[in-house]
Order: sequence, then structure tokens, then C-alpha cells
Amino acid sequence: QVQLVESGGGLVQAGESLRLSCAASGRIVNIWNMGWYRQAPGNQRELVARIGSGDITNFADFVKGRFTISRDNAKKTVYLQMNSLKPEDTGVYYCNADVQYLTNSGLQRRENWGQGTQVTVSS
Repeated sequence: QVQLVESGGGLVQAGESLRLSCAASGRIVNIWNMGWYRQAPGNQRELVARIGSGDITNFADFVKGRFTISRDNAKKTVYLQMNSLKPEDTGVYYCNADVQYLTNSGLQRRENWGQGTQVTVSS
């Protein structure tokens, strides 16, 4: 019923920038928190940044001052601007959204995940 589609990942050199986008679609009534998580091989998935429906943001310490997160509620889209990328930023980046959506049985609310987009930063 709800789908999150990420885009914008790729291969860049250290110090360069990338902008990730995640668009939500489906029978969506409301979206509360939206965020980005990342996972490197052999590591657990970790929070990168999160933004609430009231634009309150949270950032992981390792990206503060380098990344920004924003959202466009009309487009049901969240963005992650990544500047000054480092090799340790390499990983699969996943979009997450706390979504209230309409089903045949009525309203339901749950967290949704995108399929992930690969970000690779070379030195």
C-alpha cells in the first residue's frame, strides 16, 4: 500500500557531494517522521538523520556539519544533502517513514522502508 523509492546514490570521491531523494507513494493520509539510515557491510543499520512533521531534525554525530535533511510534504519527499563526503560514509542508505495510510479495513500506521541506494566514497 505504501512504497518508498530512493534515488541519488552513486560513486564519488572524498570531499564531493551527493543529494539523496526519497518519494513516498500510496494511499497516504499523513507522514510523521522521515529519515535516512545507512548500513555498511558487517555493520548494523544506523541512523543518519531524521526530520519530523514539524521540521524538528536529529543528526548522528558523525554527520553533523556535513549533512542536511529536509522534506517537501506536498511531494511526500525527503531529501538528504551530503557534503564533504568521507570514505567511511560508504554504505547502503535506506529511507524510512512513519506513515498513516488507508487500507481496505481502515487507517493503519507503521514504519516503511525503501529498498536502499548505494553510496560509495573513494579516497
